[in-house]
Amino acid sequence: MTDYQNLENAYLTLLKSDPNTCIELGVEEKLGELPDPSMEACLAEQKAAEALLAQANALYPTLTDFHQQLDTELIALAARQIVLGNALALNGRPQLTQLPDAGDTISIGIFFLVTIDPREPAARLDNILSRLQQVPDFLQKLLARLDTPVARWVDIDCETIDGLPEFFASIRSWAEVEDYASLPQLQDAIAAAEEALQQYQQQLRAMPTTTQIHIGREAAESIVAANGVELSLDEIHGIARDFVARTRAEIEALRQKLVAKYGLAADTSAADLQQHLAQAHAVKVTDDDFQQVITRYESVAGELETFVRERDLFPLPDGQAMKIMQTPGFMAPMIPAGAMMPPPALRGGTRTSIVYLTLSRELLAEHTELGIPLMMVHEGIPGHHLQLSTAAMHPSIVRRTFSANEHAEGWTTMLEDYMLDQGLMGELTDEARFVTKLDLSRIGARVAIDLFFMTGERDYLDIGYDVTFDGDDPFEDAARLLIAATGFTPGRAQSELNWYSQERGYPLSYLVGNRLVWDLKRDFQRATADTLSAPEQDREFHRIYLQSGNMPVAKLRSVFAHKLGKPLQQANVNTTATP
Repeated sequence: MTDYQNLENAYLTLLKSDPNTCIELGVEEKLGELPDPSMEACLAEQKAAEALLAQANALYPTLTDFHQQLDTELIALAARQIVLGNALALNGRPQLTQLPDAGDTISIGIFFLVTIDPREPAARLDNILSRLQQVPDFLQKLLARLDTPVARWVDIDCETIDGLPEFFASIRSWAEVEDYASLPQLQDAIAAAEEALQQYQQQLRAMPTTTQIHIGREAAESIVAANGVELSLDEIHGIARDFVARTRAEIEALRQKLVAKYGLAADTSAADLQQHLAQAHAVKVTDDDFQQVITRYESVAGELETFVRERDLFPLPDGQAMKIMQTPGFMAPMIPAGAMMPPPALRGGTRTSIVYLTLSRELLAEHTELGIPLMMVHEGIPGHHLQLSTAAMHPSIVRRTFSANEHAEGWTTMLEDYMLDQGLMGELTDEARFVTKLDLSRIGARVAIDLFFMTGERDYLDIGYDVTFDGDDPFEDAARLLIAATGFTPGRAQSELNWYSQERGYPLSYLVGNRLVWDLKRDFQRATADTLSAPEQDREFHRIYLQSGNMPVAKLRSVFAHKLGKPLQQANVNTTATP
């Protein structure tokens, strides 16, 4: 076995140390175990990641193969992310001591067993039973780790836990239908888990809490760098300000055009126009039967795939599939509108993604005949599903499993403009672009809020909106900006802020990725202008992007240069989110 193979095996061993990650990746190990939430386990993971980082750094100078060099860099980045995540400090103490996450940690692995595990029901129910039996011990270990948790995070955890009885009831019903042999034990385990969760909530609510969530500039810079983003915080903030100015100008131009088209008053606001379009292009739902919305999404997904195939816009591999379903209640607090669960990266067979839609009467106006096609562009084909199912077929374990948010989100937000340019919406292109630009306004606010939540520096909230930020609660100031940028309801805004506060560095990845992907595409077009036609440039760019696997866009740039046999010269481009 070579030194590189030893490194790859050490990387995979580290990934498989977490039972939930095993299920997520499709590894048939530790399926009946809950993760160990104790501080001792977290420190052991940190130590293993530090050893992996040292191993990667020592090996890199000895390698000559381009792809092994690149994968070694990715392994080092992955190790740095784990080290940083476990070492991150908040209020002078480890953030882990202030982050209650029982609901999510317990439920997500069990949910994977229900939804993405292809084994027979009895085997999966055995694993679920085992995990449920471990819940009381898990909760005691987590409580022992916690000290003065963040108040907002306490609320998030408790809200998630409040949705678990409904989830557990669905598991009980499934077991009854399957005539599960250990049904009595399962029922007992569910009852014991629910009682333990109630006691956990009571103990958690009784703890002293803090509203302080900021980790400081230095830690924020470390997070951005560990994600492979080679930009300073101030450069990222500048991208957001530029994006906001440009996008607001585009929205205003489209508003004027559409107001005239629909015969509305010239002073009709963007918000009123959005409401008019939502009503004019609403999906018909009777008796609050939200399955009708799911059915419409499924139909649009099929139409979209046909559109892509007929124009040969993207390579569509065999062996991929996508399911669309309503977000389960226990997951709704962290998925305010929709999300996509990618195929297990290390499982063979058909690579299947699951698209979740959070549906309610309040949110119904967001699911329209204008919004649904662009939602499926983002989450399905040619968006997250196509990108991540293709990556799951890459021969490199690292390229299949590496998490690169700005690579994934940059790809999908770029596509929202690109597919409209290809004529996806026909005569409704202006309407679709208008509502898409309004929706995409959130990614500028996400940058500002992410930087503010990390650093505590309110200046980062200034991205061009006329909003005053003077609240004592960081969530109040963040909500003001998000509502000003998007028009979200207060409830929707607060749901968004839940995950912004916990997934540090992820919210800013949408706009940063969008900028980096457009820049990469422009540089590729300029480098191939003499050899490829415009349609050929698009196809080749999409092919290389998709078939190279997961990595930060800065690393992907080196792949393009390697394919072309020459470096890609970076243009001094000062635009964002436009082709």
